[in-house]
Amino acid sequence: MSDSAPEQPQTRLATDLIHAGRIRSSLDENAEALFLTSGFAYESADQAEAVFANQIQHYQYSRFANPTVAMLENRLARIEGAQACRATATGMAAVHAAVMCGLRAGDRVVASRALFGSCHWIVSTLLPQFGIETVFVDGADMEGWRAALARPTALVLLESPSNPMLEILDLRAISALAHAAGAIVVVDNVFATPLLQKPLELGADVVVYSATKHMDGQGRVLGGAVLGSKQWIEEVFQPFFRNTGPSLSPFNAWVILKGLETLQLRVTAQSKSAEAIATFLETSPEIARVLYPTLHSHPQRELAMSQMSGGGTLVTFEVQGGKEAAFRMLNALRIVTISNNLGDTKSLATHPATTTHMRIGPEERARLGITDGCIRLSVGLEDTEDLIADLAQALLR
Repeated sequence: MSDSAPEQPQTRLATDLIHAGRIRSSLDENAEALFLTSGFAYESADQAEAVFANQIQHYQYSRFANPTVAMLENRLARIEGAQACRATATGMAAVHAAVMCGLRAGDRVVASRALFGSCHWIVSTLLPQFGIETVFVDGADMEGWRAALARPTALVLLESPSNPMLEILDLRAISALAHAAGAIVVVDNVFATPLLQKPLELGADVVVYSATKHMDGQGRVLGGAVLGSKQWIEEVFQPFFRNTGPSLSPFNAWVILKGLETLQLRVTAQSKSAEAIATFLETSPEIARVLYPTLHSHPQRELAMSQMSGGGTLVTFEVQGGKEAAFRMLNALRIVTISNNLGDTKSLATHPATTTHMRIGPEERARLGITDGCIRLSVGLEDTEDLIADLAQALLR
């Protein structure tokens, strides 16, 4: 159960990020209350029976629902434009639960090849163990999508922009093909955030996030979210969620609520800085290529701009000289930190081939264009010129 927030007037995004979903206790606190409790009490055994029989609404156990977590869920649903949301312990818990909750042995799943390493593992390794057929499609290959979705399919899993190569998928076209095949469409929207892309408006059925990233955005806590229709959340997702327990702690929910209050300010500033850094990197002779959705050199710029309202906070680039040169640059950075996290106020860089995408293997990395010279840069809130200077000096080492 997620508590229903008091009816709120129609307000704009910046207001929703601060006020949407707020539930006040009888003490009329101004900041969201932190309910650190595992269980809830009943006035009588009769009330407890009625609650468990779903005859009345009442909090039962924080694995099922919690008032602080409910505020986060209601706020995320409001800013996403979804009917319902469930918060999870991590982003991968969100992906796993959203994928597994409605599948059965004998079902068929089609996924974009360009997935985060752990998501790729779920599709390539975990699902077949349960008798589920899985098919990967190169994201930009629309003929491949048509062929893969010419057969009945239960679920389609997409990531756009993709991690780490910032590939843009045509969410409208793929969703239409998926629905014709009988599939629901699950989109990992973590790189775009709910501010820059609205997958539900583009045809998706379910959106998943790692709230660890931009939503907290300050490297403090783990969290995830699954958003979709009220019917799907309650009838398909909730039984799986309730009985398998990937629930978010109230404390982490409270921290993420605080992070949401500055989400728009942070993502706007970080995206502006990321575009400037990408433009700078394109001029550097030490760089073989730069990927950023708003650059004219991005092969899918037109599609990106038709789906997104900005380029986002991530820049991926390839250093001339392969792994040795990439490591030399990473080790020479003075402001940018080497870390596999992203969406943080601190700028973070990682080498996908040896970190986030190491376990998918060299052959699959080659298919995705993840070379040994690739670096993924998550742009933070430091001064843009300081970041450019740091990258410049590191490239000369």
